Amino acid sequence: MAEAKKKRLEIFVVVKGHPFDRNAFEAMVVGMGMEPTMVDQPAAAALLNPDAMARYDAILFYDMPGLDFRAPAAERPHFMEPEPAFKAGFQALLEQGKGMVMMHHAIAGWPAWPLYNEMLGGIFLYKPTQIMGRDRPESGYLGDVSYTARRAESDHPVLAGVLERFDLTDELYLGEIHDQPGVEPLLYLDTPIDPARFNSALHAVRGVGEAEAPWVRPALNPLLGWAKAAGNSPLVYLQPGDSAATYGDANYRLLLGNALRWVASPEGAQWARAKVSERIA
Repeated sequence: MAEAKKKRLEIFVVVKGHPFDRNAFEAMVVGMGMEPTMVDQPAAAALLNPDAMARYDAILFYDMPGLDFRAPAAERPHFMEPEPAFKAGFQALLEQGKGMVMMHHAIAGWPAWPLYNEMLGGIFLYKPTQIMGRDRPESGYLGDVSYTARRAESDHPVLAGVLERFDLTDELYLGEIHDQPGVEPLLYLDTPIDPARFNSALHAVRGVGEAEAPWVRPALNPLLGWAKAAGNSPLVYLQPGDSAATYGDANYRLLLGNALRWVASPEGAQWARAKVSERIA
């Protein structure tokens, strides 16, 4: 197979914070032609620096750090600040230009550290929070929903060989996607979904209903995936990725595999640096 002839990439995979089928997840990464090293949070955070990541071609984030769900119910979840050593190591990786791919619930990570969600391009909020100077409601989720995804009209390398439309059964989010310059759309939701179907993240973690905590739903943004420069790093975020069924989907594997290879490539690094130069100019 053509995929098998490609160089097998060494991928550092950051996990934990959300339940998932580890065997199916690892089988997906291996099946895409990668050699994964999976490390759980919080141990992974201590390794996210240029020295420890030198041997790896790219980093795949499938984690949800910075949230304490053991806090008293009325305060749940507590937002935790990252350790200074992690902040320094992560920012050094961005300065270096290390390629990164973020999957699904990784968009909820480190809500108390604004740089993180600005770098990623959005955030899933478990409770109302001020984001970029604006008060924003909690986000919503809708699990096991069947929908059609549509690729962007773009010749971006992440989309190479990806069908114009393909079907998934996965979890969708009502979250915050930042309006930032230089973001390149990759994937859209192509199925009309009524926002009223979504569940409040706050209601779920605090065990309350609409009467106790009224929820003004955010708008449903159809953007499901994008590429952007994070510092000097090429970064891709893909919202799909909640279940073993998605891990095994050939279209999703192609998309994710393309993303990992692109962020690990010299072309990806050059693209990110060009985006930085555009912003400076």
